[in-house]
Order: sequence, then C-alpha cells, then structure tokens
Amino acid sequence: MRFLSWLLLTCFLVACKSRQELPKGILKPEKMQDVFWDFIRADVYTTNFMTVSPTTRPVVENIRMQNKIFATHHVSKDEFYKSYAYYSNHKELMTAMIDSMVAKQQRQDSVKQTNKSGSPKMKQLYE
Repeated sequence: MRFLSWLLLTCFLVACKSRQELPKGILKPEKMQDVFWDFIRADVYTTNFMTVSPTTRPVVENIRMQNKIFATHHVSKDEFYKSYAYYSNHKELMTAMIDSMVAKQQRQDSVKQTNKSGSPKMKQLYE
C-alpha cells in the first residue's frame, strides 16, 4: 500500500512539474503577455485608425510596428510566432494568458479612472 501511495504521489508531482515547464524556445507567459498585448494594440491601431493614403499603407505600418515591438521586448519574430502557435495549441495556457491580460488592463483603467475623479464609485453617484 505504501508503494502504491508513493507511486501515485510521484506521478502526480511529475505531472504537475511537466505542465509548468515550457519547451525550449517558447516565451514564458509573462513575457508572451507583454509582447502579445503590444502586438494586438499595433494591429488594432493599423486596422482601425490608420487611413490609407499614397504615403501610408496599414500593412506596411503594421509590419514596421511589429518589428519595433520585437526589438523593444528583445524577442525575434520567429520566437514570437513559435510561442503564439504553442499557446494557440494549448487552450488552457492561452485562456489564462488572455484572462490575465484583460485583468491587467482593467486594473490600469480603474487606476486611471480613480486618478481622474477620485473614486470610480463616487463618480457613478453623481452621474
């Protein structure tokens, strides 16, 4: 019975450890969040806010911005896309990462709102 308990405990610990380890070349969740967030913002900007003109083309601007994002975060294009494919194939990791990104943005928005008008709840009382 003791042997079976040890075996189950060992299997459990190994399974938990292997879930936390990412393959070589995959960005850690915190780093991926930062890069992916900037990547999304650049895409939204070039898709929704840039106007097409003879001197500016959204696709070219998006590529330029992506290269700048990769340089800023010290990540190569290949590292990012390999990591993106990995996270896309592991839905629980992608969901956790996106949930964390959304929560972080909500906290930042809440702080901005608080700095503008005191307490967000107080502002709602006066509207």
